[in-house]
Amino acid sequence: MTVPGYRNAPVPAWDPNEPADLAEAEEFLRLCYAEQPRLGPVEPRLAVIRAQVAATGSYVHTTEELTWGAKVAWRNASRCIGRLYWRSLVVLDRRRARTAEEIYALLVRHLCTAGDSSTVRPVISVFAPAVPGRPYARVWNEQLIRYAGYRTATGEVVGDPRYAGFTAAMQALGWRGKGEAFDVLPLAIETPMEGVRLFELPERAVLEVPILHPELGWFAELGLRWHAVPAISNMRLRVGGMNYPLAPFNGWYMGTEIGARNFADPDRYDMLPVVARRLGLDTSRESTLWRDRALVELNRAVLWSFERVGVKITDHHTESDRFLAHLRNEARAGREVPADWSWIVPPMSGGATGVFHRYYHEADQRPNFYLDPQASALASGAVCLLHGPAQCVA
Repeated sequence: MTVPGYRNAPVPAWDPNEPADLAEAEEFLRLCYAEQPRLGPVEPRLAVIRAQVAATGSYVHTTEELTWGAKVAWRNASRCIGRLYWRSLVVLDRRRARTAEEIYALLVRHLCTAGDSSTVRPVISVFAPAVPGRPYARVWNEQLIRYAGYRTATGEVVGDPRYAGFTAAMQALGWRGKGEAFDVLPLAIETPMEGVRLFELPERAVLEVPILHPELGWFAELGLRWHAVPAISNMRLRVGGMNYPLAPFNGWYMGTEIGARNFADPDRYDMLPVVARRLGLDTSRESTLWRDRALVELNRAVLWSFERVGVKITDHHTESDRFLAHLRNEARAGREVPADWSWIVPPMSGGATGVFHRYYHEADQRPNFYLDPQASALASGAVCLLHGPAQCVA
């Protein structure tokens, strides 16, 4: 089925010098003003936008348009299971910020707003859009808060192996961490006038939870902890044919993201063998299901630890039910929900959740978020490690 706003073809590569897509702008504005009648008639606004694009190749969203567009981008995010609350997104208009210091201060404020008093709120900070012919600001980090991974002489990694390349890139730029398993990486902020600068996040901006277990006292000896605000920072927000390369956003964690992926994946903290040994499980063969048993206890520890200190988190069964409620809400509104089955189904006990037993509509529906190849390379440290510190700025 083809309806306005759905694009089943692959998303084309983004050219930062391309002018605003006028057809997409008109489609967005008509949808925006139809869903928000209080904004008034759309035709006068369309006339202004057509003139701006003709003169400059770009146009300026009003705060109301940007706010609505960011919320709908979350509504359209096919890999997110937590879209039931898309209307609650706190949208911070940061388009006036230009310097690295200004951007850093606003990113700190974002994290403090999102994780204030242990109540994790969904927040997006939208900085200046890309304008044809001009360089733009961005953050290299994949998320605003992530832990370093230090590769040793023997090839092992202390910390998070996923970020070993990025950690090495930060070290090449002069950063020195403590060398521990949960060192928060600095923010790498690139601006047209200043190049890339590194900033340490203050403690007040990093809400962390020590991971304990409701029955197993030895769990504390593992020294695990995790941050409470998953703020994705290297995806491009596209609203009405305009691109916002710096628009970090966060929801809150589903427990399996931490317990079944960050802690459990062999290429991450790889804690399943450690937990299994401490549980005294038979790991000699897979048929003992030692991985499954260790995985359950690790995920119980994550959920219990967050709940113990009052930090917001959700479990995969509850969130699956909420997503099905979102599907029903959208059906009543006459909207089809784009969804990627491989991301919507939780990474543990998938068959025990309602989201497993159905098919989904996959489409590029806009507004939306996109990960560009260069942003992905910067987040992995590949650009810096390939060319050296002097060539780190793209």
